Amino acid sequence: MIVDIHTHHLSAGTFTAIRNLSFSEAETIFASNENGLFSVGFHPWMANEFSSESFALLKKWIVDERLVFLGECGLDKNSTTPVNQQLAVFEQQILLSELQRKPLLIHCVGCYNELFSLKKKLNPRQLWIIHGFRGKPQLAVQALNAGCALSYGEHFNVESVRCTPLDKLFVETDESIVSIEEIYREIAVAKSCLVEDLSAGGAFISVLAKKTV
Repeated sequence: MIVDIHTHHLSAGTFTAIRNLSFSEAETIFASNENGLFSVGFHPWMANEFSSESFALLKKWIVDERLVFLGECGLDKNSTTPVNQQLAVFEQQILLSELQRKPLLIHCVGCYNELFSLKKKLNPRQLWIIHGFRGKPQLAVQALNAGCALSYGEHFNVESVRCTPLDKLFVETDESIVSIEEIYREIAVAKSCLVEDLSAGGAFISVLAKKTV
């Protein structure tokens, strides 16, 4: 099963896609009967927009079965919001993820030590997927040892793909115009496996379907 685990595009193919929403998009979609699978959260670039009112919206949306990931959320050294503030907003989302049993889709740039420390401190049970991973294999191994899964897009480090177990390896388009099918093919070549072997996304969707029956 081809699964685009994270995209900002409307799905136009026969594959399954999880579309990341802005808060304004989420307000419209979760007030409607539109079909689809979605994610929404406080991106570290918008951590300064966190408030009790906006968090209340997220808590309302997260009980909707169409919202399958909380995120993208996380930490980014390039954000104008101080890291301590980003950490506070991220921790609130982690706790909500645990309470509602929804996995996290994580954006992390230059803050992996903080990310791993927070994971060790909170010891979450829900799946954490670091999206758009481009790091070197040493960092990939650290992330995997910390209990995170990795999602790869158009740009990736071949050696990192090779050291990622198939059950921890997801595939995404994010904002790329390259098709998910092409990215799957490139990842499969790097991994020296068949496209069909890249089954983590399909396994996730299968588990999700059982939860909603």
